[in-house]
Amino acid sequence: MEDEKQEIIEMFGVHFEQQYNIAPLAARVLGVLIVDGCKSGLTFEALVEKLKASKSSISTNLNLLQKMNLIDYFTVVGDRKKYFKAAPLSQRLKNYLNLVDSEKLLIERIITYREKNNSCSQENVNLQNSYAYKEHILNVEQLLINSINKFKEIEIKNQSSK
Repeated sequence: MEDEKQEIIEMFGVHFEQQYNIAPLAARVLGVLIVDGCKSGLTFEALVEKLKASKSSISTNLNLLQKMNLIDYFTVVGDRKKYFKAAPLSQRLKNYLNLVDSEKLLIERIITYREKNNSCSQENVNLQNSYAYKEHILNVEQLLINSINKFKEIEIKNQSSK
């Protein structure tokens, strides 16, 4: 079971390196927090031990992941340690929604430009592609909103059952 867990963490690591364009250690920290930290979170010391990395490297990457809103931390009364967890899935999906919002602005801008400057058949093809891409982006946006709402419901239900 430990080998399987390590393999999954490594798969998450590779995925997050590519997805977020982050350092391998940051990607592995996020992978460990998703796989091992989902129940009670993991302390800084536990992450240093699990990842066999220096304290400064772990600290740097935790700070990066927090700035990217990919992880959160909490404290426990009477305990001075911070416990780190992966951000809720609804929060992580909001990052995608922000990208989609940015894409929507760009596509609107290019459509406006192409509508004003449509002077040949190739530009008309580009305009038609832009319309199709806008439709795609709007569908992705709606799918993300629905998924975020679904995950929020699950997260709220899990919080109230504690």
